Amino acid sequence: MNFEDFNLSEKTLRAINEKGFENPTPVQEKVIPTLLKKEKNLIVQAKTGTGKTAAFGIPLIELLENKGYVQAIILTPTRELALQVSEEINSLKRKKLKILPIYGGQSIQRQIDHLRKGVDIVVGTPGRILDHLERGTIDLSKVDYFILDEADEMLDMGFIDDVEKILKSTSDDKFFLMFSATIPKRIIDLAKKYIKNYEVIKIQDKQLTTNLTEQIYIELRESDKFEALCRIIDMEEEFYGMVFCRTKVEVDTVSSKLIERGYDAEALHGDFSQYQRERVLKKFREKKVNILVATDVAARGIDITGLTHVINYSIPLNPEHYVHRIGRTGRAGKEGIAITFVTPREYRQLFRIKKFSNAKIKEGKVPSVDQIIKTKAKKIKKQVVENNSKKHDIYYELAKELLNELPAEEVVATLLSMGYKSLNPESYNNISQISSKKEEVVRLFIALGKQSGINKKQLIDYIVKNTGISSKVISDITVLDKFSFITVPYREAEIILSVFKKRGRRSIVSKARARN
Repeated sequence: MNFEDFNLSEKTLRAINEKGFENPTPVQEKVIPTLLKKEKNLIVQAKTGTGKTAAFGIPLIELLENKGYVQAIILTPTRELALQVSEEINSLKRKKLKILPIYGGQSIQRQIDHLRKGVDIVVGTPGRILDHLERGTIDLSKVDYFILDEADEMLDMGFIDDVEKILKSTSDDKFFLMFSATIPKRIIDLAKKYIKNYEVIKIQDKQLTTNLTEQIYIELRESDKFEALCRIIDMEEEFYGMVFCRTKVEVDTVSSKLIERGYDAEALHGDFSQYQRERVLKKFREKKVNILVATDVAARGIDITGLTHVINYSIPLNPEHYVHRIGRTGRAGKEGIAITFVTPREYRQLFRIKKFSNAKIKEGKVPSVDQIIKTKAKKIKKQVVENNSKKHDIYYELAKELLNELPAEEVVATLLSMGYKSLNPESYNNISQISSKKEEVVRLFIALGKQSGINKKQLIDYIVKNTGISSKVISDITVLDKFSFITVPYREAEIILSVFKKRGRRSIVSKARARN
């Protein structure tokens, strides 16, 4: 489909074209025509990054006119998402519609002043919207469009009761549109209670991660993660990325250690006040710092473009969090890199992430000290060449004097050693090699044999199909009448055991004996 197929006005089509949108995404194909015709209420299951905001934003700017009262309300779970949605709709509109983001941590009096002057679309968080309702400073009785974004996040963050209270303040004949990455029972119950004639649309996205993001995992010990992080940062000419940690303590520790080593880094987690949060994000957006260390909760709703890297310092426990994290790089046509640190005991979680995201996550290595020194030397050479000054100033005169006293190589080498101490290999710590079970093999017992109508090839195909491991790592296959044996590396054995352990019956795979 093309956007022209929706019979949109020339103004709206021009705005879409100026935004660089070419063809509608699957969620836009489903939602835009339904919302334009106001045919039925929708519950849309769609992941982050599928074009949801434009899916409801385009019809709103097409249908609404400046009337001076709230005609549409969009609820989001976070302040950042409220701002992001508001900015996106503003960038699409070509008429005098007034759009107001409303969230906590912002002056409520200023919000009241805007509401009194007249607002057409409100984008807000449940808590602050409810506050305005209780104060009587917002009227939602004339709302024609009620949009609930990231409904499952609302549920997880405990906002669903507030959402219900807000719904009660709106008229019965509004159009209702809900977006959610997952659709738990509580969400369906909410829909049944407050809306009629609704349709559930599920947007299937076979690959949840972008092809523009190179995805890598690095196997290392927990104690070597920080050193690995520093080496990865130093290998890049212009590193600009987010580092994700699992806990607030880890965020504070990693960010503090980075700052001690001279990196421009900031921390962000749930203990930060709104003022601190906005200050940190402003510095990061303006690239006054190039490294942001954060937790998943603190990073919700953050939309920052141009990231070169996302580093999973701690592997996420929830596969969806992995998709959300790395979705922040490889955007707007620019390539990005997502690197996940994995300790030997975390391979099962890595496998779950691979299976959920259907992504190709290849193994990588920590850069060696020699590689980093060579990379830094190239940067220094480039800086010197680019900043070459032929002016006859004090530096030029001093250079001539030095060259009269010492050989040129000695002068340059001395100056470089004084100005670029980072070229010292001793500034890096060793990373220990993992004498891991990675090289060991495991003998597995499989409760399938010739009497099950299975041969060697069928057994391999069965294992590969169910686990996603490569057939090349399966060896020493023995198929007997009632059972079989295979030998696989330890890492793949952990994956196989993990997969078959989750079956609803007794596992057909178990360890037989390990051998070297």
